Amino acid sequence: MSRLVMKFGGTSVADLGKIANAASKVAQEVKNGHDIIVIVSAMSGKTNELVNWVNETREDYDQAEYDAVVSSGENITSGLMALRLQQMGIQARSWQGWQVPVKATGHHENARIDAIPTENLINSFDSGHKVAVIAGFQGVMPDGRIATLGRGGSDTTAVAFAAAVNAVRCDIYTDVDGIYTTDPRIVSGARKLDNISYEEMLELASLGAKVLQTRSVELARSYKIPLRVLSSFEEDISENIGTMVCQEKDIMENIKAVKGVAYSRDEAKLTLVSVADRPGVAAAIFVPLANAGVNVDMIVQNISEEGRTDMTFSCPVDQVNRAKKALTGAMDADLINYKELIADTLVAKISIVGNGMRSHAGVAAQMFEVLANEGVNIRVITTSEIKVSVLVDRKYMELAVRALHDAFELENA
Repeated sequence: MSRLVMKFGGTSVADLGKIANAASKVAQEVKNGHDIIVIVSAMSGKTNELVNWVNETREDYDQAEYDAVVSSGENITSGLMALRLQQMGIQARSWQGWQVPVKATGHHENARIDAIPTENLINSFDSGHKVAVIAGFQGVMPDGRIATLGRGGSDTTAVAFAAAVNAVRCDIYTDVDGIYTTDPRIVSGARKLDNISYEEMLELASLGAKVLQTRSVELARSYKIPLRVLSSFEEDISENIGTMVCQEKDIMENIKAVKGVAYSRDEAKLTLVSVADRPGVAAAIFVPLANAGVNVDMIVQNISEEGRTDMTFSCPVDQVNRAKKALTGAMDADLINYKELIADTLVAKISIVGNGMRSHAGVAAQMFEVLANEGVNIRVITTSEIKVSVLVDRKYMELAVRALHDAFELENA
């Protein structure tokens, strides 16, 4: 019997009516002859409510107890989903992370899945159950305590189960009907993609596209699990619906150099003015930032003059104070010496992504020309084999996204 994984996010199970709607999707796939593993998130807003309760109870909370509280939202959803399926005449059973078990390692609040023994699940299917409804976002630590898997944990749970049971596919049900060339809220002509490679999806996810989290895409790529993104609010769930995330070789040759335009508005640019230009200075700057948990993205070093240089980098805007503290500490410890630290919190990152860049020359030049024609000044540039990213003033972000989407004709298939 083939196995299929279906994951439903918070908006897809936000209330009893939406849980019933999701259950109807599961019933369709049961009729198609699959044994189903359903991964559920907490009801929309429930996790934030639980986090607030923890913070209101104790600000310097014990992380293990935080996980015990916050993981409970998924437990509720899994039980309700199993009950709904049973009411529909489908043999279903709910599972919490420790019952499978989903073995986790690392730290509470951001644990990682280490292994998923499948014996208990297989025994359940062999005994006649058609659906296993599993609480996402959670695992069990070596000491037996429940741990949560961090942001995007339910997506990661779904892909991990798909790999563990050798599923034919992992379907991610959301409130959108697939992956788009850019945000339709900014560009009305944004087009839904029929397919996209793991590499392209990883770039888009890391650059701000919030449909899938990077951890789940990385895992799918490692185990070659086909991922399908589709809407839980559409009636049709046949195989040609949604967007398939798969290996590049499974996609017909890409004619377009650019597949999508991504943006991130919550960026900041920090510049260390007049840093000593000597061996080891980059490590002296970025090791303290890493130790402070600052996610550094784009980095530019100016040409040295008289043994001094400027070092510029970007990071999430909510990590600016943390970065300032780390760099001030490094200076106080005589690890680095600089004249001034300038922070600009009014910038945004715009990126174009596409596997076709490997074989198309002049893509970056075209991007820069388009932005120049729109009067958009570029502050920082970084590139990879399939991506070009620029930092611009935030007030020009939407203009830049629209201009690039039009210039690369992404509204056309």
